[in-house]
Amino acid sequence: MKICVLDGYTVNPGDLDWEEISSQGEFHLYDRTSPAEVLERAKGMDAVLLNKVVLGKEHFEALTDLQYVGVLATGYNNVDVAEAARRGVVVTNIPAYSTDSVAQLVFAHILNIYARVSYYSASVRGGGWSGCQDFTYQLAPIHELSGKVMGIVGLGHIGMAVARIANAFGMKVCACTSKQSLPQWIGRCELDELFAVSDVLSLHCPLTEGTAGMVDARRLGLMKRDAVLINTGRGPLVREDDLAAALDSGTIMAAGLDVLSTEPPSADNPLLRARNCFITPHIAWATVEARMRLMRIAARNLAQFAAGGTIDNRVG
Repeated sequence: MKICVLDGYTVNPGDLDWEEISSQGEFHLYDRTSPAEVLERAKGMDAVLLNKVVLGKEHFEALTDLQYVGVLATGYNNVDVAEAARRGVVVTNIPAYSTDSVAQLVFAHILNIYARVSYYSASVRGGGWSGCQDFTYQLAPIHELSGKVMGIVGLGHIGMAVARIANAFGMKVCACTSKQSLPQWIGRCELDELFAVSDVLSLHCPLTEGTAGMVDARRLGLMKRDAVLINTGRGPLVREDDLAAALDSGTIMAAGLDVLSTEPPSADNPLLRARNCFITPHIAWATVEARMRLMRIAARNLAQFAAGGTIDNRVG
């Protein structure tokens, strides 16, 4: 079997081993592949693995040897699954590999904002503590999470993991979800109500036509002035101009974001300069442990395809 990975760098920048995948056939690895290079590199391959590279109808028409596409991520909207199915090409993804990692970064952002960790650390590094007359000093208030309302939009694997951590901190958990049955400690809210009651609001819903731009000026205006918005889901859930304006005007207190509508962002994205906006570069999924898990599952998906049996994570 001829196998190529078109954009392997983000999954494995060199700290992990491709052995479980490379040992399954003739292996070709590319860190990055531009749209113009896709056909040349994938030509003659039986199996193509990719993360964000797009495979559309025109690629499937040209790649007549292709039998398998392994998406090295949970989302697979970059692959024309319908066209793959029409041509008998198997498509797999990697579900639920990063649940704990994403939930962890949600609370890294929350704790950074509530305890002002980076702010005080920068002050100490700048000599603020060394030159202090007292054993401690306060530049800005810090707050407890216990007793605060944690609002969660979407209770999939990650949303539930966030809910459990919030509960452990003593927070009151409320969610907007389509799930019919909830644990007793999770309250149910309609979306606008959730925006209004939450001290911290975390987004964990899929990106659809109905959820795109759901965080807009109107809903931000429903929030408490000391509320915090967290988005580790999808960038386009948020209208970025509206959020920047809400932060700069003090409509809400702060935001912690790991995703933006365009990645990498343009230099003029207003959130890059917005007041109390803390942004990480889409790293929530990327712990060493999560990436190791992803690669193990990717290798298993490929082995199951080669064996001709049931494929656990087939999406097309």
